[in-house]
Amino acid sequence: MRKRQTARQSVSRILRVTGPLVEIEYTGGIAMYDLVSIGPARLPGEVVAISGRVVTVQAYEYTGGLAPGQTALPQGRPLSVRLGPELLGGIFDGLLRPLSGAGDWLLPGAHRNTAEDRTWSFRPLVAQGEQVAEGQALGEIRNAGPLRVEVLVPPGGGGAVEEIADAGDHPRDAVVAAVDGTEVTVGALWPVRRPRPVRERVDSHEALNTGQRVIDLLFPVARGSTVAVPGGFGTGKTMLLQQVAKWCDADVIVYVGCGERGNEMSDVITELSELQDPRTGGRLADRTVTIANTSNMPMMAREASVYTGMTVAEYFRDMGLDVVVIADSTSRWAEALREFASRTGAMPAEEGYPAGLASAIAAFYERAAAVTTLGGGRGSVTVIGAVSPPGGDMTEPVTAHTERFVRCLWTLDRDLAYARHYPAVSWAGSFSRDVPVLAAGHRAAGESAWTRRRDRVGAVLAEADRLADLVDLIGVAALPAKERISVLAGRLVREGVLQQSALSERDAYCTPEKTAALADAVLAVTDRCQELVDSGVPAASVEEVDFGPLLRAREDTGPQDAAGVTARRDALLARLGGTRP
Repeated sequence: MRKRQTARQSVSRILRVTGPLVEIEYTGGIAMYDLVSIGPARLPGEVVAISGRVVTVQAYEYTGGLAPGQTALPQGRPLSVRLGPELLGGIFDGLLRPLSGAGDWLLPGAHRNTAEDRTWSFRPLVAQGEQVAEGQALGEIRNAGPLRVEVLVPPGGGGAVEEIADAGDHPRDAVVAAVDGTEVTVGALWPVRRPRPVRERVDSHEALNTGQRVIDLLFPVARGSTVAVPGGFGTGKTMLLQQVAKWCDADVIVYVGCGERGNEMSDVITELSELQDPRTGGRLADRTVTIANTSNMPMMAREASVYTGMTVAEYFRDMGLDVVVIADSTSRWAEALREFASRTGAMPAEEGYPAGLASAIAAFYERAAAVTTLGGGRGSVTVIGAVSPPGGDMTEPVTAHTERFVRCLWTLDRDLAYARHYPAVSWAGSFSRDVPVLAAGHRAAGESAWTRRRDRVGAVLAEADRLADLVDLIGVAALPAKERISVLAGRLVREGVLQQSALSERDAYCTPEKTAALADAVLAVTDRCQELVDSGVPAASVEEVDFGPLLRAREDTGPQDAAGVTARRDALLARLGGTRP
């Protein structure tokens, strides 16, 4: 460590500047992924290649005005972010520098961290002389928001507590404990490209409930799993991700706006700040960390922003919390990789992307997991990444590689979106590899009907899709009675269960109990319709029944009103001459 700090004082000269690529001379003491301050404004950059006497640096700010001959100062440490209680409710750029109070224009090198002036109410949880292990909580911060934020023994640490601060207010960089010669502060630096260590990765049998029926019913995601959301322009990716951020049952949301338009990010920030948190009664934004790296910010900061968001998520995961990282979108991140690769003259692969694109995507999603923390608790990081294929081409490299590495795929269908079917998640083009492990969890909890319900809904949709082209060709009246009921069943499932209004107070969010009730109601009604047809009732007579009360049940009942749905089902069954199954 001493050698690296001595090397920090060595000064290099800039040799060449081309956009975000800056070449400096090698003066010794520089390692890969080290942080470098470039030029008079001390712009941040990261070492990405060392070849002979030339060091290639990836600059994270606008490099206009830099010139050969100016100085560059190696910092002797990797690109790191400071993790602390100030993250909750904050808005940051791709390097986790706060944007609050930054003004209308972000000037290179002009960032100032206002959290340095704030004090935090610390309460010790251990006593002097007590033996502690890595990852164990030394104390908690009382004024960090609705969540319990802990000060942990750093990874690799442990031993006797030599000093522990008294309860009271302390600045972010204050030393609040000393463990076996290691000082522990309220906040701590961590390299963004290095995953935080855990005791072990575990299989999660618990689903992350998103409140979106098509997802929770057909394509559920386990806590600690990974999801990709591909879709062309106008298919509702941002709207779906915003709904998941608002309603999923995670403890912390890390929303990474990676290269998205500024107006969309401002909408996200505004809505989160205005929305009441159903879990705490406060603002939803108070347990959200927003990393806003919009399309008009420096491109290479997009490349760092996804790792920054992941590091923040792991920080809260280590406290035993469930965290969701939403990256919108990973396509913009991949474009930054392609831009820099072209600057370096690297041999391009498919569509100009670097040859290491697949490895980079895999390494990013691999950091998601349900884990046993170093302190022995259970925590998880679930990653949901939007993919924006140009022209809706699902075979382009970013989409194709992402599908290989994620556990769930929520493909957005353009035809559904243009038909105003929201969410436009394609039941034919999506999948969930988490279903078997979640089904085992439901069986262990005595909920054996979960798998049967999901399989039946999927079968109804598949049969309706099979008949759709035939209906367009010859008309539904020409079909046999049994198949006419299959077409009817598909419509009832689509409109009564899967369709959902993001603007409705009653329908924007749906509990698992109500989702199950809606699915069971539609299946029970369609079973009764099939029985009537089998008994000789004309299919046309069944189709003329008013199914409106069933289709309106999703909006006429509250988000948790499964009993109201069941009552409407029973009333419709009675009108059809059936009884409750």
